[in-house]
This record gives sequence, structure tokens and C-alpha cells, in this order.
Amino acid sequence: MSQVDPAKNSDALPVERRSQKLVKRDIQLRLGALFAGVSTLCLLLQWLLLSSLLANAARKMPVGGEYLLDLVPALLNQTLLLSAVIALPLTLVAGIYATFRISGPIYRFECYLREVIRGTQLGPCKIREGDALAELCDLINEATEPLRKRQVGGGEGDERERRAA
Repeated sequence: MSQVDPAKNSDALPVERRSQKLVKRDIQLRLGALFAGVSTLCLLLQWLLLSSLLANAARKMPVGGEYLLDLVPALLNQTLLLSAVIALPLTLVAGIYATFRISGPIYRFECYLREVIRGTQLGPCKIREGDALAELCDLINEATEPLRKRQVGGGEGDERERRAA
């Protein structure tokens, strides 16, 4: 699906929208798993702190403290399980979406450089507005400009030679 980006100048080039959120699956899943791991550590810390606070509160209760101490492990396990079922998938999805603006441009740079090497890409590299790594895109354009100009110039020279023959 192509849309025209009104922020661009008069060329009004179509802007490609990536519908696939896992464009660099390995990187995105690794970072999502890292986020989920940090969330797991936070959940365990929450479990330990809540356990300690409830145990202290139960000891200070004048009546029924022993009953509360008996309930604490079951309550904490239920809380931890419910929190993990909700928090970990949300963290994984949030990690994938958070990395989308980085992994998308990386994927685009790889495709663009392959096309430049093959000689099929003669224009500058473009990424979506709002994507990260815009400075790297500019640097890639600067680095590949002589090669792209040479390919354009070489193609015209070959065509002139064919016409002369």
C-alpha cells in the first residue's frame, strides 16, 4: 500500500507503509525477550516485597495474624501468576513495537545497499518520517552517492557507445 507523504517536496513520492511489525525478527524478539526478562525480575521483586510486607503486617496483628500468614503464600502465588500472564505478553508486544522504528530502517538500509550493489538502485535511500536512524540514512546516501552517480554515468556512456556502433 502506497501513500503520498505531504511533508515531502514537490516530487510527491509514494511512502511505503510496513504492515509487518517483525521486519528484523531476530533483533526484535531478542530485545522483546530482554524487556520481558526485566519485567520478570520486577515481578519477582514485587513478590518478595509484598511477601515481606504482608508477613510483617500479620505478625503485628493482635488477632488473626496466624491465619493471614497461612494465606500469604497462596495469595502471593496467585498474584504473581496473574501479573505474569498479563505483564509478560504486554511487555513482549511493547518491546516489538518499540523496536519497530529502529529495526524497520535497518531492514530498509540492508535492502537499499543490496540494490546499490546490484546496480538497480540509483536514487537516494529514504526512510519513513518518524523512524530512527535518519542520520545514518543521510550518511549512507552520502557514502553511496559517488557509486550511484558512476552507475548513472556508466549507463549513459554504454548507451552512447551502442548508438555509435
